[in-house]
Amino acid sequence: MAVSLDTRLTALLGCRYPIIQTAMGWVADPRLVAATCNAGGFGFLAGATIEPRQMEAAILETQRLTDRPFGVNFHMYQANAEEIVELVVRHQVRAVSYSRSPGKQMIARLKDAGVVCMPTVGALKHAQKAVEMGADVVTVQGGEGGGHTGAVPTAMLLGQVLDAVQVPVVAAGGFKDGRGLVSALAQGADGIAMGTRFLMTADSPVPQATLARYLAVKDPAAVIVSRAIDGMPQRMIRNELLDELEASSGLRRWLLAVRSGLAYRRHTGLGLGQLLSSALKMRRDGDLTAAQSLMAANAPMVIQKAMVEGLPAEGVLPAGQVAAGIDSLPGCAELIEQIVQDAEQRLGALCRRIS
Repeated sequence: MAVSLDTRLTALLGCRYPIIQTAMGWVADPRLVAATCNAGGFGFLAGATIEPRQMEAAILETQRLTDRPFGVNFHMYQANAEEIVELVVRHQVRAVSYSRSPGKQMIARLKDAGVVCMPTVGALKHAQKAVEMGADVVTVQGGEGGGHTGAVPTAMLLGQVLDAVQVPVVAAGGFKDGRGLVSALAQGADGIAMGTRFLMTADSPVPQATLARYLAVKDPAAVIVSRAIDGMPQRMIRNELLDELEASSGLRRWLLAVRSGLAYRRHTGLGLGQLLSSALKMRRDGDLTAAQSLMAANAPMVIQKAMVEGLPAEGVLPAGQVAAGIDSLPGCAELIEQIVQDAEQRLGALCRRIS
């Protein structure tokens, strides 16, 4: 019996399979995005950690490596957010993803250009607000997901959002294989999004020393949620830096925040005023302390230690709990092929059971 993985998501994005590679900072580079897209999935460039002057080059490099559509991620606090929007429009990028709405005017600019707006949310009210603001698709990430995350499990959050909105919904948080894809589709989702599973591939730019730390995780309890980095809940693999920060004083965290802020300024070329403005916006919207706001604006520099420099003991290791169930590093093509084959076999078996 023939089965199909075509959904509203694949029609909107122009990809073959409803499998999304999320925009992980320092990880979702042109090579990983292109490998995902060439294999039939849909990848997002991590625009929040690419130097502003290199953003256009990253888009062009991705287009050189694949003729398939792809997306760009950014956040509203970036000093170059409007510039990224214009680059997306100019180069006819298919979609954008973001965690906080960039505002109705910016969304209108994107939608007028035919760009698919695809925010990620961690709560029902945020999904409803995103759709009200013009989202074409909503990705819902449950508490199992890596990086900044909420407290509601994926299955519960997915059901809540599916009942509340009419746009396509993508499930994220806890997915790594065909079994998960079929489960999400059965609940009514139009696809799945994965971060950790794509981070742990042969096409990932993450250094081997850091990947070895990910592969070493066998217990989901080792992938914890902590507020020690920037005051907001983040799921990550417990390591030496996290243990040190959780046991340290507020002064230690403040000093790390300042050091990260200065490093971020050097990386982006932002002026001090722009840097402080970004932190203040996050403080106003997130009800954070001054130190937390600065860290929230510059946490990517702490992540960079592990993801770029290959120092897993000195940086943050964002990961979903699913990392404990991953023991291999296939290429994106092999990974997606296996997910699709597994999903088709499971769907076929279900169809035979009810026929």
